[in-house]
Parts: sequence; structure tokens; C-alpha cells
Amino acid sequence: MTEGITKIFEKIGFIGGGNMARAIFDGIVDAGLVETKQIYVSGPRLENLEFFKQKGASIITSNGAVVDYCDVIFICVKPQILHEVVRQIIDQSKEQWDKKIFVSVLAGTSILKIENLFMKPIKLVRVMPNTAVLVRKGCCSFSANAHVTDEEVLLIKTLLESSGLCLEVPEGQIDAIGALSGSGPAFMYLIIESLADGGVKMGIPRAMAIKLAAQTMLGAATMVLQSGKHSAQLKDEVCSAGGTTITGIHALEKGGVRTAIIDAVEAATKRSIELTKLP
Repeated sequence: MTEGITKIFEKIGFIGGGNMARAIFDGIVDAGLVETKQIYVSGPRLENLEFFKQKGASIITSNGAVVDYCDVIFICVKPQILHEVVRQIIDQSKEQWDKKIFVSVLAGTSILKIENLFMKPIKLVRVMPNTAVLVRKGCCSFSANAHVTDEEVLLIKTLLESSGLCLEVPEGQIDAIGALSGSGPAFMYLIIESLADGGVKMGIPRAMAIKLAAQTMLGAATMVLQSGKHSAQLKDEVCSAGGTTITGIHALEKGGVRTAIIDAVEAATKRSIELTKLP
């Protein structure tokens, strides 16, 4: 967690109560950063917000009211309804909503696009999380516009770090980071599945092979993050001369595994840029 902030007293709002909102909510509450009585969640149907109500948060149907009540507002809706959500905020909010901090987790939606919808200066942070925030092992990047102060950036970073690794980056890098870490879990699941398939081919029961493959990936990732060593060095340390691992590495290289993964990140980045340019 970011040094210097152990308790947050601002009120936190969520417009939209889907999986990403739930994950961020659980992260900041479980970390002890906020109490549930500081949190407001809005959605078109209250019955869909029972998760938050049962944990002590306030639930309402008015997006404008969430903005009025809260200091930091996470916009956790589908990009195609963003126009309607912003219109409701403008029409329903009675407070100076341009003084609030809005945090967008919408894929393919630039800071400029959201600023243009509000039609006046706002404090805005664009966040690109991945699904692993659901298990507190997330990886997210964020970029703030010029109206967000350094203190406010620290506040947002603290909130996001409750669910995993969080890095502030220039907005121009967010599409590529989204391809790497946002789409990356799906790429990793494919690798886990492939490792397990190899184990099954060699006689290991499917359930055991999946568990072994997943734990192997978890262990390798932890080694990279905690050892401080380059991934290439860690790979070389496993490859004994003339051994089984270097033989397997040779087979992967012949199969073009590096090129395939690089191509996947490139393709996902280009698609993200295309989506960002859509009206």
C-alpha cells in the first residue's frame, strides 16, 4: 500500500454495481481504508445492489445523488451507456460535481472523450484494471488529467492498491498496458490449459494437471516479483545443460511461442486503440 495513507475519510461512490465495482469495494473495505458507511452505490435496480447493502453500504437509484454525496466516484458501467450516465449526473446532481474526483474504469474510453461529455472541466482519472482484482492480485494502470492534484493522485493510488499492483502511467501507454495486463490473464489461462493438456497427454489426471499448471505459473510469477532477478536469468537457472527443461524450451522456441505472444499483445493493443476512436 502507498506509504502515508492508512485511513481515508472521503466518501466513495460507485455508479454501477458489477464485478469490477464489487472487487474495488471489497479491496478498500477489507484493507481497512474506509468503512462501508462511507460508501454509496447506484444502479437502475436496487435488487441488483443487495451485495453492497448487506455489507453496510448505502444503495440508491440516482447517479446524481451518488455524485452529491461522495468525494470520489468510480464510474463502473458499460461504455455504451456512458452518455446516459453523464447526462443523469449533469441533470440530477445539485452539488459542484466539477469539484469531485471521477474514476473511470471503462475500456476503450479516453479521458478526452469523457471530458467532452461533461462539457466543463472535471477531475478525472482513467483506470485500466484486470480481472485479478477480484482475488486481490490485480494489475492496473491509471492516468489522471491536469485537474487532479498530487494529493488526489495519492488518494486514488491508495484505493486502487488495495486490490493489487497499481502504476501511474501516461495515458498514451494505457492501451498497450491494457493489452498486456488486461487481456493478459486470458493469455495466461490459455498457457495453463496448454500445460495441463501436456500433462494429460503424459498420463496426469486432468484435475491434477490443471492444479499443477496453475500453481507452477503462480510460483514462477512470485519468483519474478520477489527475487529481483530478470525473467531470463530465472529461466536459465532452471535449464540444466542437456536437461529436460532446455529440451522443452527448444520445442517452445521451434513453435514460435515468443512471436505468438508478442503478436497477441500487439493485436490486442491495436484493437483497444480502435475502440477508443469509436464515437
